[in-house]
Amino acid sequence: MANPEISDGLVLFGGGGDLSLRMLFPALAWLEAEGLLPADMPIVAAARSQMDDETFRRLVRDALHKRAPDTVASGAADRMLARTSYVAIDVTLPEELMRLGEHMAGLNIQRPLYYLSVSPSLYSAICQGLLAAGLTADGARVVMEKPIGKDLASSKVINDQVQAAFSEDRIFRIDHYLGKETVQNLIALRFANTLFEPLWNNLTIDHVQITVAETQGVGDRWPYYDEYGAMGDMVQNHMMQLLCLVAMEPPSDLQPDSVRNEKVKVLRSLRSIGRQDVERHVVRGQYTKGVVDGQQVKGYAEEKEGSSDTETFVAIQAHIDNWRWAGVPFFLRTGKRLPERDTEIFIQFKPVPHSIFQGESRADMRPNQLLIRLQPEEDIVLSLMNQAPGLSLEGMRLESLPLSLSLKNIHKTPTRRRIAYERLIHDALRGNSTLFVRRDEVEKAWEWVDSVNDAVRKNGQSPRPYAAGTWGPAGAFALIEREGRAWHEN
Repeated sequence: MANPEISDGLVLFGGGGDLSLRMLFPALAWLEAEGLLPADMPIVAAARSQMDDETFRRLVRDALHKRAPDTVASGAADRMLARTSYVAIDVTLPEELMRLGEHMAGLNIQRPLYYLSVSPSLYSAICQGLLAAGLTADGARVVMEKPIGKDLASSKVINDQVQAAFSEDRIFRIDHYLGKETVQNLIALRFANTLFEPLWNNLTIDHVQITVAETQGVGDRWPYYDEYGAMGDMVQNHMMQLLCLVAMEPPSDLQPDSVRNEKVKVLRSLRSIGRQDVERHVVRGQYTKGVVDGQQVKGYAEEKEGSSDTETFVAIQAHIDNWRWAGVPFFLRTGKRLPERDTEIFIQFKPVPHSIFQGESRADMRPNQLLIRLQPEEDIVLSLMNQAPGLSLEGMRLESLPLSLSLKNIHKTPTRRRIAYERLIHDALRGNSTLFVRRDEVEKAWEWVDSVNDAVRKNGQSPRPYAAGTWGPAGAFALIEREGRAWHEN
């Protein structure tokens, strides 16, 4: 007998789009290879382009040859594609969604998981159309990619219209960063070890840095990016989620609402950045032409073919006003066309209160550091002081050594780097919303980001230019250095 909690069909809107071919279908193929997809679960792709099932399957198979070749070689891809069908529809037309419903009925899909891999501007129309077509019964769930809206007001409008079709417990707002193994390991690191939690506060931590650096530019995505900028594209979702996981209080358990309640408390405690603080605490930048990976690249204005006030880089000094984090600055930094692709959380501990070492040994002393790297390679590294081997006229010599929790290095058998979407799709099919974002989280994050953007506008703060291939405008270094700190360097 089928498990009533598990969706019995996946309907993928935007099934022929970039995200679907690059991430979603490879994730599904790997789940199939590991026996984690229901064996008889149909997959329906819906998009505008006219094509038949076999043409679409060839399109997906070509993508899997590039992205998940092992699934093709093992036959898992063909098993998945054998139950994959395609429906060409215009999602803005209610009668087209009725036709989709007929296709689903023919496949006996009664508890669908709808995945909206489309522009957020279509979320409302799709969900309202599904409601009108009678396709949002109690067993139906919907997954939405973030960002949802471009500010608090538009986010509320979208959420209201989606919630008219699906109850909150059936809405899965996806942030793919939360599907990364290292992000989940952060929860285990904090709450499964007595070593760290007593130290996870302002008594021992000096400051925290969160960096999301990308080498790629905006390119032909500029119409989307010009509307959102780095604040809407990265800070409001990915960076806020990472901040919450670092700063939240221990939840009572790992039930979805227990975890998400604690994340919302962090967002409520974020200190507002007003006009009087924005010049000191926020730096915006926009890349100009430069060199990345040895290649000459265009600036953002050249890609857009016109001037723009949109930031492609932002650095922020944030504060969380609660007992645990009072006085601990959180430095956030994200940007396009930076020298390295790097996503990391860097935690700088305070120095020992008194050094018993003298001479060069005292000079060698370094405060402990914890580096949680999400990309390009996932790793957790704790730096500890140790006696350097050998003899010295100065007596004991010290050196900082790393302790790595890299799964790649620890496990003797090679492990495939799992696509973050694998876990998220797996959980959504089973109704587990722990790693998804609740409505009040989204809206609290937008509320804070909107206040920063409002202060920027009122102060007339334009983005400062930085050459592609550099670490942002000079002001980003001044922001952290005036506090007596420095950005972490690999």
